[in-house]
Formats: sequence, C-alpha cells, structure tokens
Amino acid sequence: MKKVEIILIGAGEHAKVVYDGLTDMGVVVTAVVDPNPNRAFEHLPSYAQYDSSIADYAKAIISIGNNSARQQVEKQVKHAFANFIHTSANVSKKISLGMGCMIMQGAVVQVDSQIGNHVLINTRASIDHDAKIGSYVHIAPGAVLCGRVTVEEGAFIGAGSVLLPGIVIGKWAIVGAGSVVTKNVPDGATVVGNPARIIKTKTL
Repeated sequence: MKKVEIILIGAGEHAKVVYDGLTDMGVVVTAVVDPNPNRAFEHLPSYAQYDSSIADYAKAIISIGNNSARQQVEKQVKHAFANFIHTSANVSKKISLGMGCMIMQGAVVQVDSQIGNHVLINTRASIDHDAKIGSYVHIAPGAVLCGRVTVEEGAFIGAGSVLLPGIVIGKWAIVGAGSVVTKNVPDGATVVGNPARIIKTKTL
C-alpha cells in the first residue's frame, strides 16, 4: 500500500483519523473530496465534488463513518479502492477481505473471518474467528464480537457492545453502545441494553 497514492472521499472527523493513520504508515494522500473539508486537510488539494479525473492514478478510500453514506458514495466512484489496515491492527492473514475497508488502530480480526466491502472496523474493535461481516458495516470503537458472529449489510455495532458467539445481526440493524447481545437481531431493528432488547424497528 505504501507504493500507492490515496484520495480520501470524505473529509470529516473520521477522515482525519484515517489520514493520520495513513501518513503515520508513510502512505501519500494526494487529495480530499468533500464540500466542507476539515481544517486538517487545508494543505492538500481539495475538491467539493468527486470527479473520476482527480488523481486518476491513485486509489480511493471512502473515509466516511456513516454506513448509508458510504454505500451511496460508492455508486459514484470510478477509482479503484484501497484497503486501509493500520500497522497496529492485528489482522489474521487467513481472512477474506473485500475492497475499500478501514481497519483502524488497535483493531483485531481473527482467523477465517469474512469481511465485505467498505467495512469500517474502528479503534480497538475485536472480531473473533469465523465472523461474517457484510458490506457497509461499522463496528464502533471497543466493540467485541465473539466467534462465529454474523453482521449483515449496513448494520452498526455501537461502541463497547458485546455480541455473544454465533449471534446474527440483521441488515441495517443498530446495536446501541454498551449493549450485550444474547439473541439474534432482525433486519432494521435497534437494540439496546444488557441483555439487549428491541426498542424500534424500521422497514427496509
């Protein structure tokens, strides 16, 4: 990855952390794309709208924390996507990893896990063996996923939450921060508490 230049699509607070990690690893960030870029990027070429001609030799990372926003932005991007795996992350060599993923500082991903596209595994999150993580998922800081957990497309796993072995989290579901999930969560549901309980459900 150090031989590839990167453009960041999204220049908010999450992008600032991605940028810091990339530069810490010696990766060159060539440009950022965002209508309201963070001050951290004032020294870089900045574009309000994406265009495929922007540094067309570079690869892109959608550095946006919001799951649905990453999904929508992906549809517009013609650049090839790079994965960002910070050097402090502990990621097994025996995993399946999609494109455009961000595995942040101190995160752990164990053997035989399957990670989809544009997944964000945030600071110090832990994913144990044989997990299945769908595209556009966000595993927030400090979340713990025990073995054989499945998190389907677009779901959000809140900071400090714990998912017991074999749990299935449905598409675009939300697990509140600090929750302990002992039962499967259906598509579109929001769960909170210990043990986690459903507080609302949206139709997908």
